[in-house]
Amino acid sequence: MALSRIQKELRDLQKDPPAGCSAGPVGDDLFHWQACIVGPPDTPYAGGFFRLSIDFPIDYPFKPPRVEFKTRIYHANIFETGWICLDLLQTAWSPALTIAKLLLSISSLLNDPSQGLEGGPMHVTQGKNGMEARRAGEVYHLDRARYDQLAREWTEKYAKPDDGDM
Repeated sequence: MALSRIQKELRDLQKDPPAGCSAGPVGDDLFHWQACIVGPPDTPYAGGFFRLSIDFPIDYPFKPPRVEFKTRIYHANIFETGWICLDLLQTAWSPALTIAKLLLSISSLLNDPSQGLEGGPMHVTQGKNGMEARRAGEVYHLDRARYDQLAREWTEKYAKPDDGDM
């Protein structure tokens, strides 16, 4: 079941990729993909190329894939480890969702950092790995201009395109 669903999603993505997103398997391993999201225009992430890893569980689509940012990013809902604080990747996952829809949701999270899990990472305890996201969440709520400045600086520093991006 998982393999045929993953193959179908790959065909669909190749036929009609979501705007600003690409994804596909790493080598021949259909259960491990890499993805790239281009930072949305008119955001501090504009012009950035953000790489993600996608690992499908054996019981996909009944369980969500594990999706993590590989590119460092200053974001209120993305932890230093790359873990994404997004309800679709946890409690709100549905087998009706696809990788294309998930990539669009993550791209949307770059447009509006206040989305994600209720309360955001400022209220999620992840030890030292979550410290940066909690700080970013605090800055987002207290000083949006500073948040945007830091997000822009990190985008310029870390989210450079590779030869194969988009």
